[in-house]
Amino acid sequence: MTSHAALIVDDEPDIRELLELTLGRMDIDTRSAADLGEAHALLNEGKYDLCLTDMRLPDGNGIELVKHIQKNHPELPVAVITAFGSVESAVDALKAGAFDFVTKPVDLQVLRNLVTSVLRLSDHYGQQDRRSRDTLLGDSPLMQTIRATIAKLARSQAPVYISGDSGTGKELVARLIHDKGPRSERPFVPVNCGAIPTDLMESEFFGHRKGSFTGADHDKNGLFQAAEGGTLFLDEVAELPLHMQVKLLRAIQEKAIRPVGAQHEITIDVRILSATHKDLAHLVDGGEFRQDLYYRLNVIELRVPPLRERSADIPVLARHFLRKLSQQAGEDHELSAEAVRVLQGYSFPGNVRELENILERAMTLCEGNTIDAPDLHLPAGEEPDLEVPREEPAPMGENVPLETYLDRVEKDALLKALKHTRYNKTAAARLLGITFRALRYRMKKLGLE
Repeated sequence: MTSHAALIVDDEPDIRELLELTLGRMDIDTRSAADLGEAHALLNEGKYDLCLTDMRLPDGNGIELVKHIQKNHPELPVAVITAFGSVESAVDALKAGAFDFVTKPVDLQVLRNLVTSVLRLSDHYGQQDRRSRDTLLGDSPLMQTIRATIAKLARSQAPVYISGDSGTGKELVARLIHDKGPRSERPFVPVNCGAIPTDLMESEFFGHRKGSFTGADHDKNGLFQAAEGGTLFLDEVAELPLHMQVKLLRAIQEKAIRPVGAQHEITIDVRILSATHKDLAHLVDGGEFRQDLYYRLNVIELRVPPLRERSADIPVLARHFLRKLSQQAGEDHELSAEAVRVLQGYSFPGNVRELENILERAMTLCEGNTIDAPDLHLPAGEEPDLEVPREEPAPMGENVPLETYLDRVEKDALLKALKHTRYNKTAAARLLGITFRALRYRMKKLGLE
């Protein structure tokens, strides 16, 4: 008795037989249909863990079946079989909701990898905790939509392009897509494409064989092999040079790589997620990024909004970061209501990453355990003004000793800085460009304590 069942839809008897034999050896029971009509009938009769369908059918196409299953059997993953080199139809199928695709002639190892991923998904469906509120914080409508989208994308193998400004949390989103999908127990490998030297890129991505170049004294696996069975996250993908874009495109389309110096390609089973803070479409228009790779990576785009578009989430995020920082420091800190108000009025060009940095700085420099608005150094709704208001010093006068005059000027500067920062000594020292200890010394010397 088998534990899994699959529906195969293809009008070519030879292909159906090949698929039936391959899945049968994986202990999967199969039912077959030659067209859409038969497929609809079989879907109504039984329950399946996987559907494999050809793109070209006598009474329609595979995308129609994908859409039908998405609407009527949303828990059923569908993979499509496309003609070799038919990238457009594969992308269209993924956009329609297909789990993945294989190309003709069918590579049996690629097919087995795909089926294994699908069965992991079926086994975890309904059992895995798909909530992400405790990881991707915020209850604004934007964040609720993103969390729902992540849960849906996790049930697919489609490449996802994550766009958004620097500091918005694109890697966190990618990791969640991985963690909530069938590849969660396999590696998640993030790579910053802009941090790899150009002459080492091919070796870093695909690995190399011993003796393939000077210094290659042993075989080395690349990032694709490191992510085998899991997810490869290409951060700052816009930084890839054109020659690597060509090689990456081939690896994605063929699901195979060739290590530097190797004679044969190696089949890979890796899901690709990518991100950049740059406008990738604009780079395509300017000839800096290949259009074919762009379409292959950007099957589904998920935009992560900047913090200024979801200011309602700032109090939750701020208190979360403050709890984390307080635990690390071994002392509790809290935000005043005025500090929260000031944070919500700030534009955060550095987004969530900047918010955490601001709180870490404020916690370190504030006096006491309550962070107030002046401790943030952020006038409400504006960039912080780090210049002390300048005024011309009063004339020295004929009978005033130089030391007395300089003390008066220094005292005046200190008072202006203190007033400008609402008497926050740490902020005043920063404005004056001196240390906190130096400020305390000068205040005591001038009788300002």
